[in-house]
Amino acid sequence: MPEWTHLPGLVPYDATLAAMEARVAAIAAGTKPEAIWLLEHPALYTAGTSARAEDLTDPHRFAVHRAGRGGQYTYHGPGQRVVYTMLDLNTRGRDVRCFVCALEDWVIDTLAEFGIRGERRAGRVGVWVVRPDRPPNPDGTPREDKIAAIGVKLRKWVSFHGLSINVEPDLSHFSGIVPCGIRGHGVTSLVDLGLPVSMADLDSALAWTFPRHFP
Repeated sequence: MPEWTHLPGLVPYDATLAAMEARVAAIAAGTKPEAIWLLEHPALYTAGTSARAEDLTDPHRFAVHRAGRGGQYTYHGPGQRVVYTMLDLNTRGRDVRCFVCALEDWVIDTLAEFGIRGERRAGRVGVWVVRPDRPPNPDGTPREDKIAAIGVKLRKWVSFHGLSINVEPDLSHFSGIVPCGIRGHGVTSLVDLGLPVSMADLDSALAWTFPRHFP
C-alpha cells in the first residue's frame, strides 16, 4: 500500500508541486514508496497543458498557477479535498487510460459510500451527478453537475497530480473559469447535495475503497 499523508491547513500550491515532483523522482528511483497526499489549497486556479485563454473568464479573481498536468482550468480551495496520487505504473500496468478509469471508479465507489451515484461521461473526464431536483437543460435532458475533477501527469511512468472532490467549497468560486473547458454544466458538492459529510468522513471512505481499484 502507498504511504498516506494528511497535510493540515491550507497548503501553498507551488511548494506542494515542488515537493510532489521530488517525491515522484524518488519513487522512480526506488528510494521512496508510493504516496497519497490528502490536502486543501487556498483559493486558486490551475491551468493544465490544454488550458485556453478564453476559459479564464475572471483572470484577476484568484492567482493562476501553471500545473503541468493534463487538462484545462481547475479551481482548488477550502472545502475541497485534493488527493495527489503518486503511484508507480511500472508495477501497476503502463496503461494511462486504464489508470484514469481506475481513478474515476475510485471516486464513484467513494461517493457510493454516502449514497451518491457518481457517473462518468464520454468525452468529459471526471465524475458527474444527475440533478433531477434542478430544472432540465434547454434541450430537455437532465442537468448534470460535476462533483470531482481528475488531472494527471506521468514521469517515468510514475503518476502525480490526481483528483479533487468537492465537499463544501464556495461553489461561486468556479464562476471565474470554465471548469475543465466544459460549458453548459454546473458544479456541485457533497454538502450542496444535502449531505453533511466532513473531510474526515470522506478521507475514511477514500481509504476504504482504494484497495478495490489499486490492489
